[in-house]
Amino acid sequence: MKRKGMRKLMIITISSLLAVLFLGSLALFLAGGLLQPRHYMQPWDPNYAKRFSDPRIRLTAYGLLAANGHNMQPWTIRLDRSNPMVFYLYADPARMSPMADPDARQMMITQGTFLEYVRVAGQTIGHPVTIDLFPEGTYDEPHLKQSMAEKPVAKIIMSNANPQKNHLFDAIYIPDTNRTAYQSKPLTHVQVAAFERLKTSEVTTTVFTDQTNADTLGKIAHDSATIEAHTARVMDEAAAIFRANEYQKNQTRYGFSFEGQGTSGFRLYFMQGLITLFPFLNNSKASADLMIQSTRAALDHTPAYAMISSRKNDRLSQVKSGMIYSRLNLTASSLGLAVQPVSQALEEYPEMRAQYTLIHRKYAAQGQTIQMLVRVGTPTEQVPQSMRRDVMDLIRH
Repeated sequence: MKRKGMRKLMIITISSLLAVLFLGSLALFLAGGLLQPRHYMQPWDPNYAKRFSDPRIRLTAYGLLAANGHNMQPWTIRLDRSNPMVFYLYADPARMSPMADPDARQMMITQGTFLEYVRVAGQTIGHPVTIDLFPEGTYDEPHLKQSMAEKPVAKIIMSNANPQKNHLFDAIYIPDTNRTAYQSKPLTHVQVAAFERLKTSEVTTTVFTDQTNADTLGKIAHDSATIEAHTARVMDEAAAIFRANEYQKNQTRYGFSFEGQGTSGFRLYFMQGLITLFPFLNNSKASADLMIQSTRAALDHTPAYAMISSRKNDRLSQVKSGMIYSRLNLTASSLGLAVQPVSQALEEYPEMRAQYTLIHRKYAAQGQTIQMLVRVGTPTEQVPQSMRRDVMDLIRH
């Protein structure tokens, strides 16, 4: 009898523990938003842009998917009221990242990434575009925010033509950043040549595949990420735009999230639930440590780097560099490759000055500015798409 009673007690205890574990896990998944709709993913639907009858808004919806600094999506669009074939792109001064990007250089590169997606999409849907950069002149730098709000980055003029298949168009729907480890196999000569053809008279792309440069650039990228991780105001700026769960992502559809780190599936909801229920886990030290560890793991599995450089560092060159970067990103996807910007060494705040000087001394020709440093390789896994705003939020009224 005594033994039966002990066995019964043990069964009850185990059942109770399993019930607690089940309910605890369920609470985490629900807190992470397991059952909530993902409205912030709607712009990635291939039919999303087709909902809009105005082709200017359709093209804007494609541009919205472009790579952009800190996922701030800092674009606004003004539709020309007198000409239905014209619209204007403005940089949104309310979406600047002054701690990480004090000179708004990355902000202007992001304008270029948008424009190149628009160009590729325009050709594909039968509305090829002509892009006139800074049609009203460049910014008044001492009054940068006001000037951004007033002066367009680009005048976009559409025309009508037969749709032409652009081999880069399908790559628009592939996530623009893959932070996971890449395969060790080297890039082929064909792949390298495809990247190095991405250039203009002002902007060039260089690919480094040898071990010496891979080691040197990997160390620069790692050391720079470590500096950024220990620069409190930069990390605080990033933490302020971190969206911890589905509710936050639906309410504020820009900034950082676990998807950006490559997390998906049930693990995504589990991690979101943990941070939601126990927000103290998302402290600055934990974030810094995770950034350094993930950067090191990625850099240790990187067969090649690409570098985009410009002869000048004016606003025009920055935008054109962004256009080249979008072509690099789309080209990589079309070739079965993945990319991740590792450009912390190019940031212009004081703590990064030594790294900025180092990479330019080693890799920039006289007078050149390195605009982007990117790791390139064959991905070992696919990563989720990141949240995007509703396209109508970009339209000025």
